[in-house]
Amino acid sequence: MDAHRSGLDPARLGRIVEQVETAVAAEQYDGAVVLVAHRGEVALHEAIGFADRASGRKAQRDDVFHLFSITKTFTAAAVLQCIDDGRLQLTTPVADVIPEFAAKGKQRISVAQLLTHQSGLPPDLPFVTPDQLGRTTAVALAVCNQALIARPGESITYSPIGAFAVLGEIVRRLDPRSRSLREILNDTLFQPLGMHETCLSLRKDLAPRLSPAVVRDPTPGIIPPAALESINVMLTEEFEMPGASAIGTAHDLFRWGEALRGGGALDEGRIISPALLRLALTDHTGSVPNHIYDSMCESRGWASYTSHLGLGFFLRGTGIFTTPFGLTASAETFGGLGAGSTVYWVDPANEMVFVCLTTGLLEDSRNFERLQALSDLALGAVVD
Repeated sequence: MDAHRSGLDPARLGRIVEQVETAVAAEQYDGAVVLVAHRGEVALHEAIGFADRASGRKAQRDDVFHLFSITKTFTAAAVLQCIDDGRLQLTTPVADVIPEFAAKGKQRISVAQLLTHQSGLPPDLPFVTPDQLGRTTAVALAVCNQALIARPGESITYSPIGAFAVLGEIVRRLDPRSRSLREILNDTLFQPLGMHETCLSLRKDLAPRLSPAVVRDPTPGIIPPAALESINVMLTEEFEMPGASAIGTAHDLFRWGEALRGGGALDEGRIISPALLRLALTDHTGSVPNHIYDSMCESRGWASYTSHLGLGFFLRGTGIFTTPFGLTASAETFGGLGAGSTVYWVDPANEMVFVCLTTGLLEDSRNFERLQALSDLALGAVVD
């Protein structure tokens, strides 16, 4: 790694490490693996603090993390592949693929509305038994029985689990080889891009390097701490949650970001057509509020949180508000965010990929503030 050759100022990059070290020493959280790349060159890839503070295990660059909602960008890409292959359209009613979904006024909801969280589905976890939670079909069928909280297309409420369980089930039902969703993601996304340490479920060979999900911030967040920490015992080789159960490394997410920055391809692996990817990375919701953050904003005295959603991706958008992608990022910057702990973003204008995977989860607004500060330090390092 040569920061000078990559067009980034090494002294400014060093401030990222210093800031994380200070926070870890103050026990604000436990550790992190941070990666910054510019024009495809990795300029910073550092492990700081602990992978598991309780056991004393130090962070390593190849640590495996729970990616939480970053998983959604993988599932979204699998949906886009179905569109590229002619098996699906963004305007397709979900009920055309999953007839059970037409219950309780959901017959008109489209694939695009699920991807942009405009379906009117509630943010709550649908009722399933504990043994069903890691089964894509079971959760999707439970969502079919949920009532809407808004008319489709009229408002935005982020659906942490339900919407992407349905999207995952769409991908599964349209698969000509009848594979599980975890097999589809592995075969069509992770392996073609050389992401050999990323999967939707727990792989035995990755388990020894997996950092546990531990909530360090006592402030109540959008998802209860016990629910976040339960992933430590729920995740098995067969458990799959299309919106939240992926695990992976910082370097694999760098490869993912580079593939998206490159128009849907990396090396010899193409996953999405450039035309469809451009549409997916367009801001389809603008400054319309995302109501999942209402309680967070009210508790902090913030204005309503603007959504800026693509088709399964968050975007920076415009305006001055607390954003995990950094205030100095270009408006078209896009990426994924995992509950209180993980982020990756791609800034096409600045030709950058940023990955930050942390241990010791924070409440959502404080995580946004932390990631904004680190992202702006990375963006401030661009000198060429």
